Amino acid sequence: MVPQAVVFDIGNVLIEWQPERFYDKAIGPEKRHAMFAAVDLHAMNDRVDLGENIREVVYEAAEQYPEWRAEIRMWHDCWADMATPAIDHSVRLMKALQARGVPVFSLTNFGIETYDLAATHYPFLRDFDRDFISGHMRMIKPNPLIYKTLEESSGIAPEALLFTDDRADNIAGAAARGWQTHLFDGPAGWANRLVDAGLLTQEQAT
Repeated sequence: MVPQAVVFDIGNVLIEWQPERFYDKAIGPEKRHAMFAAVDLHAMNDRVDLGENIREVVYEAAEQYPEWRAEIRMWHDCWADMATPAIDHSVRLMKALQARGVPVFSLTNFGIETYDLAATHYPFLRDFDRDFISGHMRMIKPNPLIYKTLEESSGIAPEALLFTDDRADNIAGAAARGWQTHLFDGPAGWANRLVDAGLLTQEQAT
């Protein structure tokens, strides 16, 4: 079946999201390894993605680990430096799909404030036909309900949705609902998948 809509994850699909890389540069790999071993920063970020205020969550964690206070606060204070750069080929693919009249949705684990901040740096984040942002939905992938909500809200059958995400667990969650899926490992492979699905020509996918 030719997909009726294409669903994009954002982090590491349209925008690079590499906190470890940021901290390696900011405080050095050795210190970063020690901090990430001591503090579950990704669990902290899950709270943000579920809709809690990023400053409150990050600063609360910083007080719980005073030996890492300054470094943890950087997750909020330097957030824009972690979410960079845009993956330009993926952005072109998004725009090429829309130019052909293919609806493009976001389905992303993203905080409320951080999404607004990201959109000031990357205006294409305001160009989706539909947005499904976890912070507003108060649920995160791979919760089955987040996929169900997109299906019901869009009115598109699961088998008519094509979804790309860089995390295998999120892809598995969509596949379990019957979605067509692509595990993102770079824009070239995603471009090929869109061509194979009959949505773009090779020329349009460059």
